[in-house]
Amino acid sequence: MVLAPRRGDYRWALRLAVRWDDMDSLGHVNNARYMTYAEAARLAYFEPLMGEEPGSRNLGLGMILASISCDFLQQLRYPADIVVGTRVTHVGRSSLTMEQTVFEGERAVANLRAVMVWFDYAAQKAVPIPDRARAYIAEREGAVAAADRGASPEGA
Repeated sequence: MVLAPRRGDYRWALRLAVRWDDMDSLGHVNNARYMTYAEAARLAYFEPLMGEEPGSRNLGLGMILASISCDFLQQLRYPADIVVGTRVTHVGRSSLTMEQTVFEGERAVANLRAVMVWFDYAAQKAVPIPDRARAYIAEREGAVAAADRGASPEGA
């Protein structure tokens, strides 16, 4: 059994509305949409950093998704307003692990885990996470992630 985090477990979250076209023929939100919700939250989480990171958009430096998984806890139906709680749980040399939970009200409907790699798109290789990014994560997470919450070092 997968334990569902509570909304209060997340310092940062993004509010989204479930759209009619998010549903599938079974009348619930299609499983692929959860990845889209999580992506929107990851992008919003890092937008302040990426908008200011020198050369991040011009030189092709930034993050790339290396791995993602999702545990579906309950069905979600339209109409619904959701919150995607997002946190960094591990920071390695060139990668970081993010945990996300999709909530409808206080009800957790899905847990996601993503491994992001800091990447040089021109050279097509992983590069160390810049100190500026580490500081940004530490500030956003209250310095917990920088010291690692005890997550396994997968993807480090």
